[in-house]
Formats: sequence, C-alpha cells, structure tokens
Amino acid sequence: MKTLLIPTDFTYQSLQSIPEIAQQYYPQKVNIMLVHMLKITDSISELLMLSRRSTEIRQIPDNFYIRCRDLEKDYSHLIERIHIDIFYGSTIAVFNNYLDAHEVDGIVPPHSNYQLLFKNSIDPEVLIDRCSIRVINIAETTGPMVDIITPENELVEQQ
Repeated sequence: MKTLLIPTDFTYQSLQSIPEIAQQYYPQKVNIMLVHMLKITDSISELLMLSRRSTEIRQIPDNFYIRCRDLEKDYSHLIERIHIDIFYGSTIAVFNNYLDAHEVDGIVPPHSNYQLLFKNSIDPEVLIDRCSIRVINIAETTGPMVDIITPENELVEQQ
C-alpha cells in the first residue's frame, strides 16, 4: 500500500485530485495524508502548548471532514484511509524525518490557489522542492472529465 502526502488548506480544491491520484495506483489502495505545514514557534509558552494543537485543529471546517469521509466511502476500492494532520517545522531535515516516520511514498504538489491560513503557515513547495520523496505531478482536475475504474471494473465519468 502506498502513502501519499497532499498539502491542504482545508478547501475543496485540496481534495479534487484525490480520485485521480488514487486511480494511478489501482488495483493497490492508497493512504492519503492531508497535511497543513506550520513553522515551529520559538516562544517557550507556545511550545509548551504545542501538544494541544487546538487552535489549528478548530480551524478545519466540519464540511472538510465530511467530504474526506465521503471520499473514503465513495472510493473505498481506491482509498484505504484519509488522514488529516498538521506538520510543525520549517527545515528540510525535520520534514524528511516526518516523511520517513509516516512512510510517505509520494507527494502531490499543492493546488494553484493554495492559501496560507495562519500567521505561521509556510508555503509547502519550499519543503517539497527540496525533500527526498518523489513528487507526483498530475494535471489539474478542474476541467476535463476523468475516467475512474469502479470496483466492478466499469468506467464511470467523473467531473
């Protein structure tokens, strides 16, 4: 099973490419890690509170969780699990350790309208461009139709 990391700003655009990406690995299922990246603070009081992560987690809209669950259900033949996480760090060494710890096999670049959500959010491309994991380039799925294979091996057109 492959594990793929996708940078997320918790918008629908972060999820659009998941069916197409998962399809590339069919019949093998994939784990999808949706990750928002934040610089680690140098404030001692903020570091003491880091384990709570409540501020950032509360910013994730409920409909984002619902859409992830729906994708897992609708594409259960392609997707094993969708996991949402926040990465704290800003160096390539820490990022590579994170990728190794989660056994990430590939990274999908962020979508074209990716938003930095917090004052300490970082552009994921800064780390992705320098990491040791393969970057999976796919065409944007906003326009053309994409054929997805269903469990019964029937082609179904998806918008």
